[in-house]
Amino acid sequence: MTAYSILAVTPTSEGWIPSYIEPVGKIIAKHGGKYLVRTTSHEQVEGADSPAALRIILEWPDRQAALNFVNDPDYAPYLKARREGSDSVHFVVEGKDDLA
Repeated sequence: MTAYSILAVTPTSEGWIPSYIEPVGKIIAKHGGKYLVRTTSHEQVEGADSPAALRIILEWPDRQAALNFVNDPDYAPYLKARREGSDSVHFVVEGKDDLA
């Protein structure tokens, strides 16, 4: 079942970003993932204020592919850099409707 990573990222420093984008894109592709959204153009229209500079949505073949990416040793130094250089949250969501 298709799964999605949904991230909200606000950099607290920008030094990690240039060396993050290209190699992480390759690691994402290695796990069958692809970017659907990677933008600073977003507007919150409902709920408590949840600011973020960047919204990202990745599509994965399944939940396990997303988790394999997050736990990939090749990704570990980039994940560390993102965590240290930003305020961010990452959700993995399966593409299903539990309320149908």
